[in-house]
This record gives sequence, C-alpha cells and structure tokens, in this order.
Amino acid sequence: MTELWGIVNATPDSFSEGGRYASVDAAIKHGRALREAGADVLDIGGESTRPGAERVPIAVEQQRVVPVIAALAAEGAVISVDTMNAATAVAAVRAGARYVNDVAGGLADADMYQAVADSGAEYVIGHWRGPSSDMYARANYTNVGAEVAAEMKERIAAALAAGIAPERIVVDPGVGFAKTAEHNWALLRELASVTELGYRVLVGTSRKRFLTTALGEEPSEQQRDLATAVTSVLASQAGAWAVRVHNVAASRDALAVAHAWQGVTHD
Repeated sequence: MTELWGIVNATPDSFSEGGRYASVDAAIKHGRALREAGADVLDIGGESTRPGAERVPIAVEQQRVVPVIAALAAEGAVISVDTMNAATAVAAVRAGARYVNDVAGGLADADMYQAVADSGAEYVIGHWRGPSSDMYARANYTNVGAEVAAEMKERIAAALAAGIAPERIVVDPGVGFAKTAEHNWALLRELASVTELGYRVLVGTSRKRFLTTALGEEPSEQQRDLATAVTSVLASQAGAWAVRVHNVAASRDALAVAHAWQGVTHD
C-alpha cells in the first residue's frame, strides 16, 4: 500500500498555505488533523523551499519545528523533518523524528550524511541542483529521467559511504526543483528511471506550479488538490512507495478507489 505523508509547513511563507500553520500551536493542531485524515507520516518543515525562497537561520528553523515534532511524536505520530541542515536534523531526531527529508540530498550541508548516519534516522535523498533562489537557472536537461537517476546514484553512493544503510534510504526525484513544467511531467512519465534504482521512492507533486499547465491559469486550491490526488494514484501505479501531500483526505480517497479497482485490500 502507498504511504501518505502529510505536509506540515511551520513557516510564515509557504507557497500554498501562506503561513496558516506558522505558530507552534497551529502546526501541532494541523498535524493532528492530518493524522486523523489518514497520514502515515507527518513531514514537518520550518524553511520554505518555494521558488525564489531565501534561507532562514538554523536557530529560527529549529524554533519552528522542534517543539512541533516533540509534541506530535509524544502522541505516537511518525515524524519526518523537512530540512537541509544537519544540525536541525540532529535536533529533530532527538525530539522524536524517524525520517530526515533532505530536499537537497546532502548538497546544502556537508555534514548531513554523517549526521544522519550517526542518528540512526531514515534518510530521504532529494534531487537538487541548487538553492531555491536561482534553481530555474539550473533547469537544463537532455533526458530528464536518465539525468535525475544518474545524479541520484551519486548522492546515494555518498550516503552509503557515510554509513547510512541501504534500507534506511528513500529517494525523491525532486519534482519542481530545478525543473520546468515540461521537465516535471517528463520525469513523472519516466519515474521508472528512479524506481529502478532499487530504493523506496517518495513523490511530491502537491499543489506545485507545474500542475497549472494541465489545469489552466490560477487554479483554485481545490483544483490543485484534485490534480494532486490524480498524480498520487499515477505515482503509486508507477511504483512510488509514498506520496507527500497537503490534502491527505483527497489522496487517501483517490488511492482507496485505485486500490479497489486493482483488487488490493487493506489490512
């Protein structure tokens, strides 16, 4: 069965939620709601990676996420911390996080691989070519699926060399990161290039800008959530182990219908 990762943006500048869950109390409340909706994992982030976003101080990031992680982990939630900083990863794991979701795949912080190796956490390696502030300048591909897979192999090798066991590794092809809309659609069509690496694959399309090329200009949040639910089903059928979404209920229902169609029963 495909896992559902619910997104908790504990930031004032989320591209999709505009700071709705920026306070610790609001983020905790939202995490609880996502669990009730069926989230298997809560992915909690304190630094926006929207296009054009600037970095935030590590201390600020930790003030945003560590109390939220501690509170939700204490309630039994499975937690992922969405961070590019090794120090935040360590603090999050100490607070109860099981996963470190690093969209930069270790390229933003040279200490990340060793920090994760020492922590015992599971590690999501994202495909990344540079910071959000100028990532579209790096969106140059001849064959996006093959090139993403080749670059992911390099990052996986570095993680393994640092002592992160293969069974602790998850790969994320980085939909939306240093990729145009055309690149994103092509990458999803070619998801086999990533799943064939032999690791669990996490796909995150939720509410991202490239969806507008299918929906038209300025789609509503509801339209983006519907499109996300469709991509959740398609990613699952293409071999994704998990999908990362804002609206857990929509993707949960879409996946339930797809599984029923396929004759897959829930435990």
